[in-house]
Amino acid sequence: MKSINLAEKLETFSEHYKPRTVGQFNGHDLMVVKVKGPFNWHKHDDTDDFFLVLKGELTILLRDGSVTLKPGEMYVVPKGVEHCPVAEEEAHILLIEPQGTPNTGNVATAAAKVVI
Repeated sequence: MKSINLAEKLETFSEHYKPRTVGQFNGHDLMVVKVKGPFNWHKHDDTDDFFLVLKGELTILLRDGSVTLKPGEMYVVPKGVEHCPVAEEEAHILLIEPQGTPNTGNVATAAAKVVI
């Protein structure tokens, strides 16, 4: 058995808002992603959206406010809630989502699944 070093996985790519799957459990993908700047407003009708900041700072804009996360902090956006992640400087995030969940909430505009 071998542990998964998230920092090493994050060193293997430079693109922003292109999640990489690093593992799976109980039908969920464990993904790391680099973010910088704003993403797009979106929602997930069938699942909550989990964010854990590993490095940097992430603000999740909501229609009725915002949540700012620092390293070691997490937030779960409830299913059906519109949100827009924003990072002024590059941030590294761990995402946990049911397998096949499009990162934009829409299969047509989602980033392709990449396993590293």
